[in-house]
Amino acid sequence: MEDRLPITLQMKVAELLNDYPEIEDTLLSLSPAFAKLKNPVLRKTVARVTTLQQAAKVGGLNAGYLIQELRRAAGISDTEVVPDKEEGDFGDCPECFEGLPISVIFDARPLIDSGDTPMPKILKAMDDLKSGEVFELLTPFYPAPIIDTLRKKGYSSWSKKVAPDIVNTYFMRK
Repeated sequence: MEDRLPITLQMKVAELLNDYPEIEDTLLSLSPAFAKLKNPVLRKTVARVTTLQQAAKVGGLNAGYLIQELRRAAGISDTEVVPDKEEGDFGDCPECFEGLPISVIFDARPLIDSGDTPMPKILKAMDDLKSGEVFELLTPFYPAPIIDTLRKKGYSSWSKKVAPDIVNTYFMRK
């Protein structure tokens, strides 16, 4: 099957599932967070825009490990070197966020649990955020696609896992 896309960090989850349907069980077994891909609405929306690198963050996996396991399941050798943590990942609170009050709290968990995508509502709420204000986003997993989108728009971010199924992510304008 030479016409299949290579499994890389930039591949979208939907592309993986379309080109390699036989490894869906492997993907689902790698992290409980991936079980949400069984939801048809999330599969049509989130999977189309989420890269495997972002999915690794959502699943709490090292991106290199995810790619290696998916390639192994597909019978492909693993040759790509993968970067490790990026700015804004879990860790100590960056100085730029210390002492700043939270201006907006957005709980995306009900939207995500119902199969809806919170991205448009979050982007709209972010438009009103002023310099020096902090936006707090509550999600059931690391929100990699939202973080990547907002970083491209000039926001800094920091995430912390407060419970097994709650991640708080903080944003502010750079």
